[in-house]
Amino acid sequence: MLENDRTQPELAAAGAIQKRRGMDSEGWFEYLVRVYPHHTDYSGAVWHGTYLIWMEEARVESLRSLGIEYADWVAQGLELPVVELSLRYHRSVQMGQSVAVRTRMAASEGVRLLWDYEIRSPDAQELYVTAQVTLVGVDREKGKIIRQLPPALKEALTKLSVKPST
Repeated sequence: MLENDRTQPELAAAGAIQKRRGMDSEGWFEYLVRVYPHHTDYSGAVWHGTYLIWMEEARVESLRSLGIEYADWVAQGLELPVVELSLRYHRSVQMGQSVAVRTRMAASEGVRLLWDYEIRSPDAQELYVTAQVTLVGVDREKGKIIRQLPPALKEALTKLSVKPST
């Protein structure tokens, strides 16, 4: 860490995102992200699409922390594409900053999975982005929405304390 960079938390050198604390009592899973130049626009502010990338990575990693590999679902013919997205930008994040990307499953409605997000300063004092994403189960081979979630996915969702409906 540079002498004048004492306010930034240490991050692993191997990647932009790392597990911070795991899941808290409210179901939030938290990761730290350091903002690199390729995450920003010409002004040094994080480009709006970068937040979406961080959110997806955090969602997949939160599942992985529970032993659920997204790649395994895809290999079995299930996709979970985003069908609805709502984002609110509260303030911009600048190059060189670190932020905590927080995600949790908010609800399960049939084959629809709703995820909440917050992107905050690591000390939780500043709120940068809030969002909600809706995913839906799709049969990769047929390209159609499935009628009910596969048993393995339902079981995985119980690990997130979400009771899937049928």
